[in-house]
Amino acid sequence: MTGCGGFLGREVCRQLCQRGDRVVGLARGDYPALDALGVRRVRGDLADPRFVQDVFAAGESETASSFGPIDAVVHSAAVAGVWGSRDYFFRNNVLATRNLLLACQAAGVGKFVFTSSPSVTFGGDHQQGVDESEPYPETYWCAYPETKAIAERDVLAADDRDGMRTLSLRPHLIWGPGDPHLFPRVVEKARSGKLKIVGDGTNRVDTVHVVNAAAAHLDALDALDRDAQRAAGRAYFISEGQPVELWPWIAEICEMYGVPAPRSRVSYRVARAAGAILERVYRLTGRPSEPPMTRFVAAQLAKDHYFDISAARDRLGYHVRLDFVTAKEMLARDVASKRQGV
Repeated sequence: MTGCGGFLGREVCRQLCQRGDRVVGLARGDYPALDALGVRRVRGDLADPRFVQDVFAAGESETASSFGPIDAVVHSAAVAGVWGSRDYFFRNNVLATRNLLLACQAAGVGKFVFTSSPSVTFGGDHQQGVDESEPYPETYWCAYPETKAIAERDVLAADDRDGMRTLSLRPHLIWGPGDPHLFPRVVEKARSGKLKIVGDGTNRVDTVHVVNAAAAHLDALDALDRDAQRAAGRAYFISEGQPVELWPWIAEICEMYGVPAPRSRVSYRVARAAGAILERVYRLTGRPSEPPMTRFVAAQLAKDHYFDISAARDRLGYHVRLDFVTAKEMLARDVASKRQGV
């Protein structure tokens, strides 16, 4: 399991250990909390081919011989974000994936599940109930979806090579207690008054609770065991299959956290134009920080992006474990208890 210390990775590890699987976690950081789950941890850089080769060379290195051969890999490690050097994203999202694929093939690993993103198909237009026939766009507005798309293509091209079966999952807007990215980012911008409704405020988006996103990875592993010919070599959108209106949902999140919901508005055209100008200025001046608006963010905030998850249900046996209403109620209780200092 790569990315074992991340929000999604920790939950995948928890569910795998809970059902009795032996889990080895690869990550650059140190995550001692995983020890309590029974995860055997290996620390290193996936973009370093020698490190990756040593991990999978069972019996031939001190690192590998401590836990024996590996029969399946869930690769969720990645660098996410809407701003930054393409070389940095390429190294961590593409080269790391290629290193893993080569090492897995050499070691005879049978199953490889890749955590991708629906953004690999996002070209800036509405996506309304699209399925996996949605093509990759000709151009991308930032390096994250571009490099994830390259990595996804590599993973799918490697299917049935040297006996290894592969597939790719595209979970959308993962959320839940302990989320270090989505909700904190929204809440901080709302608290500072920098969050504005982009577009007409009626766009719908898919979401997926972290419990469901992680469960999809276990479903994928099981499907590759059960009927690899039917499941492998494909990408799958993963969500709750119940799109929500983005801005009312953001307002609910703000209310949970005790910050004012955004009320001021800006048109998509203006936000996109501002994003294009800011991107150009930040690049010319070499500023490393993320601009307050980019074209990609403007489109994500204004456009519909929800998906048909029939393929995941049909071919992987994926189903929602924690429904949206129940998950939202659980989150509200969790946030309320933390705000009260309980």
